[in-house]
Amino acid sequence: MDKWITKKAFINLLKNHQSIMVGGFMTCGTPETLIDWVLESEVKDLTIICNDAGYPDQGVGKLIKARRVKKLIASHIGLNPYAGSQMSEDALDVTLVPQGTLAEQIRAHGAGLGGILTPTGRHTIVEEGKHVIRHNDQDYLLETAIGADLALIQIEACDRLGNAVYSKTARNFNPIMASAANTVVALTNHQRDSIDPECVVTPHIFIDYIVKEDTHGS
Repeated sequence: MDKWITKKAFINLLKNHQSIMVGGFMTCGTPETLIDWVLESEVKDLTIICNDAGYPDQGVGKLIKARRVKKLIASHIGLNPYAGSQMSEDALDVTLVPQGTLAEQIRAHGAGLGGILTPTGRHTIVEEGKHVIRHNDQDYLLETAIGADLALIQIEACDRLGNAVYSKTARNFNPIMASAANTVVALTNHQRDSIDPECVVTPHIFIDYIVKEDTHGS
């Protein structure tokens, strides 16, 4: 299967009400071109799973500002005032998750696990509605695994099959999201003839489609 797709083919993957994971940390490592294409499409009522709400004009913040997001699962939203205002007016359903917990919930789904046990959030509002499990004389919250219909990730380079490497801290959430979605689209800065197997972070089996950063065709 040819994994390298055009803008038109990417947009054809999008549907209303999809759950979409988006890599990045305060937009570092976020596939901005793919976000722009989602914005250009007519899809709406999306569930977005990411570290944060981005900025008003960067990352998933652009989708939130355009009111294309119905539910947001993230660790913080303070960098995007549109997220806060929409949450206050009940236009955006926001679930705030401790950052480490969010990462492990995503990782758990990729590993085929049902969830994780964590002490984070005990005796706080995070605990509300959660199962508390006692193990080795300590109480833990049961946090269920999180997956998605689609993951949009940013990679630094890959070979023709999609074996991928990342650039420094732009790696962040991208590798675990690549393992936790039904369909994964990677935006790459560079295409290489080969990648040293010892350097591969995300093997090609996790990446379904690839878009080159300078691809603008329809």
